[in-house]
Amino acid sequence: MNVIVAMKQVPDLGAGIELDEQGTGLARDRLGFVTSPFDEWALEEALLLKEVAGATVTVLALDEPDVDQPLYRALALGADRAVKLAGAGGVDSHGRARVMASWIGTQPYDLVLSGVQAPDDLDGQLTPLLGALLGHPCASVVVGVEPGEGSLVVTQELGGGRLGRLELPLPAVLGIQVSLRDPRYVSDMRIRLAAMGGGVEVVPVEPPAPEAGLTLRRMSTPEASRRAEMLPGSADDAAAAILGLLRARGLIPRASLPFARPAQDRLLRGPRWGP
Repeated sequence: MNVIVAMKQVPDLGAGIELDEQGTGLARDRLGFVTSPFDEWALEEALLLKEVAGATVTVLALDEPDVDQPLYRALALGADRAVKLAGAGGVDSHGRARVMASWIGTQPYDLVLSGVQAPDDLDGQLTPLLGALLGHPCASVVVGVEPGEGSLVVTQELGGGRLGRLELPLPAVLGIQVSLRDPRYVSDMRIRLAAMGGGVEVVPVEPPAPEAGLTLRRMSTPEASRRAEMLPGSADDAAAAILGLLRARGLIPRASLPFARPAQDRLLRGPRWGP
């Protein structure tokens, strides 16, 4: 079985995000990039298939920022081949699918895996687009893969926490949400050894022509709201201050509070909380 894993670099959200000068996109030259977490699950699923079914694993990525390190990491983890398509980085899901499908179609393969979605778009369209372009059945939100004779038994997560199982003939395209095992660890030394040995194939490709569709006119960062107000004093003082603020804004009518009744009324009714 030949398995191809489509991987993607996404902005490192933990390092902050900046917009470009036009305000229509991210300043990609000033951002850090990491591998999409869902693609790491897809790679782990491919490595499990290698262990169980003797699969050959190829990782495939576009020439995007900081992509070499993840490719060498995949080789250090056990991937057999790493390919970088140069000349088409920073495209949307449609362009990415066309570029990847054009190369995948020239290779021997039985299964194509990708992450179910990516944090920078959340559209989850790469899997069905690859399936349509390659002409193979596809399934997404996959949480388990069992190899068979010329087919796969796939477990999908459905709505309401339910699981569904279906059998797909090979070749097929799957969008992996989670693998049966957490992504494995590999030491920096092994990654450096993989980098020293080379092994990443660079394949020049033509950038895809833009498709008609939605046009992004403007992006903006969230506007800063008023700062939080710190309430000094004891817990009772803070509670009284919060109650005063809620009353001042009309969020709690005074008459609706049981403890706001006159003392005589509280004595007649007793200590219970009722109208």
